Amino acid sequence: MGTPDFAVPSLNAILDQGFNVVGVVTAPDKPKGRGQRMSVSAVKKYSISKELNLLQPEKLKDPGFVNTLKELNANLFIVVAFRMLPEVIWSMPAYGTFNLHASLLPQYRGAAPINHSIINGDTFTGVTTFFINDKIDTGNIIFQERVPIFKDETAGELHDRLMYIGSQLLIRTVKAIETDSYTTVSQEGLTLFGDIRSANKIFKNDCKINWNQDVEVIYNFIRGLAPYPTAWSNIEDEHMESISVKFYKVRATLISHNNKTGSIETDNKNSIAIWAENGQILVDELQVSGKKRLNTSDFLNGFKLNSNYFFK
Repeated sequence: MGTPDFAVPSLNAILDQGFNVVGVVTAPDKPKGRGQRMSVSAVKKYSISKELNLLQPEKLKDPGFVNTLKELNANLFIVVAFRMLPEVIWSMPAYGTFNLHASLLPQYRGAAPINHSIINGDTFTGVTTFFINDKIDTGNIIFQERVPIFKDETAGELHDRLMYIGSQLLIRTVKAIETDSYTTVSQEGLTLFGDIRSANKIFKNDCKINWNQDVEVIYNFIRGLAPYPTAWSNIEDEHMESISVKFYKVRATLISHNNKTGSIETDNKNSIAIWAENGQILVDELQVSGKKRLNTSDFLNGFKLNSNYFFK
């Protein structure tokens, strides 16, 4: 059971190891974008290419869907980046239902663990397999693998690494369940990794940059949201005309200064630097609302800045 790109390497690994996949459950097709064209999940695309039995229920408690799952007679359910399951589903198979989660549980329970770990400036994270119960990301841990977060790594880059590391931990878990060669650890009272932080879903309003913060906090915030859902800010001029700008690639420089935070330095050719507390954010890739994502040089070819512009 899975939907986005993150789940595809795990499904591929299961097939490569010769396990019998009797069904794949993914999200229904949905209209997307300005044209509202129907969009299919990455897991659906992969499943079709492998001619797998595909299920796309609107409601997981639907009696018809529940009966279809029972008829498949699967002895193990595996969940990677999917919805919360009702008990009638996760309690069905003989060997249980386990989930692959992109954090070292109980740290970063929730929908956006990769983003939050970078935003918070963590130097390591990991992947966890655990048995699902009636609460979100709280079941007994089967295996974990710790993974370093590189200093300049974005959420997208970390996502891609954890996607493949997680697929291997998933196979290790399936084989351990198959041979009954594992023990589980309860998450209750487990504090191996410091204070427990949540990883709630991130919305657009959560992604607005506060230029009054320390430059390193802003740097972690931008790379923790890149390339999605993307940190943004409004650029304004003296007439208070505002344009929304997304930031994809930036660097941070520590500098003592007395400049107004959010103010801009630029040569209008190759560089944009934005003042924050204790330094500057140097912009490498950005995107104006409604336009293409561009590197700084290409952006400045069509959008000239001056000292009257500032980010707010």
